[in-house]
Amino acid sequence: MVVCSVVGARPQFIKAAPVGKALRAAGHTEVLVHTGQHYDDEMSAVFFRELDIPEPDYNLGVGSGSHGWQTGQILMRLEEVLLKEKPDWVLVYGDTNSTLAGALAACKLRIPLAHVEAGLRSFNREMPEEHNRVLTDHCSDLLFCPTQTAVDNLAKEGITKGVHLVGDTMYDAVLQFGEIARQRSMILQDLGLKSKGYLLATVHRPYNTDNPENLRNILAAFAEIGESIIFPVHPRTRERIAEFGLNNPKSEFRNPKFIDPVGYLDMLVLEQHARMILTDSGGMQKEAYFFGVPCVTLRPETEWVETVESGWNVVVGASRAQIVNAVDGREWPQATRPPMFGDGQAAHRIVARLMEGLSV
Repeated sequence: MVVCSVVGARPQFIKAAPVGKALRAAGHTEVLVHTGQHYDDEMSAVFFRELDIPEPDYNLGVGSGSHGWQTGQILMRLEEVLLKEKPDWVLVYGDTNSTLAGALAACKLRIPLAHVEAGLRSFNREMPEEHNRVLTDHCSDLLFCPTQTAVDNLAKEGITKGVHLVGDTMYDAVLQFGEIARQRSMILQDLGLKSKGYLLATVHRPYNTDNPENLRNILAAFAEIGESIIFPVHPRTRERIAEFGLNNPKSEFRNPKFIDPVGYLDMLVLEQHARMILTDSGGMQKEAYFFGVPCVTLRPETEWVETVESGWNVVVGASRAQIVNAVDGREWPQATRPPMFGDGQAAHRIVARLMEGLSV
């Protein structure tokens, strides 16, 4: 079996690593295509090294651009690869422009398509990611869902054929790389941090980075909280902070400790040892849950409603007051977390379903 895996952004590298490993272990061929959506070392190459992902067979080198331009470029360049490789399956991950372009390329060439992390819904059509995930699900022949909620979402849209509840490959990755991270990472020592003695923050969604008021409110809340906040800054976020004049030396926002983006292993350690995580990242919401770290979601909604229903995550948007109140005035659960994201074997189930799908 030949599987063409299409990845292009940091979370996809993490999701794809266990699946690629399972494919190779079962004797199958993976043609790995990196679209270049994330293209600098801090957001791309370091993840391939740390996750022991083979060098991509193809790097499309698309880079940044508007949503339409980026999606179109990936679609055109990927089509050439698929015509050459003729894979049995195209495998796409998550909800990025790379995901949608991969789905469209496969459909146009009538190559079977499988979507990992299918069925997620924010129900916010202002998010580009929501359109990407909905369109990809409706194109897919196999839909690999991480949770029962995702399965239910698809059923409400009339999608029941080819739907499989397999668990979350990010949970697979945490189980596979968590101990390696603890052994190798020196990030706590390098930053002079003590376990549970800091908060960890990330901001990268357009809802926050492209809205000056939202970004200002978030930074103001961080300053008001008064605790040590470690803030690995996404390149786009750093650009917007400068563009909106929020990094002026006379700025009121002094409190967060801005650091460059870190690799996967360092991030796992920072997450595990944080007292709390503040983020607009879907992946970090889950990882916070995996590690039993309270999470404050800096968006008005979340796809991972299970984490909210369990009490481990609270959605506050970009409200300065709500962010501060969530950090300072909220009681968090102490009980064991329900195992809602599978048992760490999602990747093996995905490979088995891909093999079964060839015989249908």
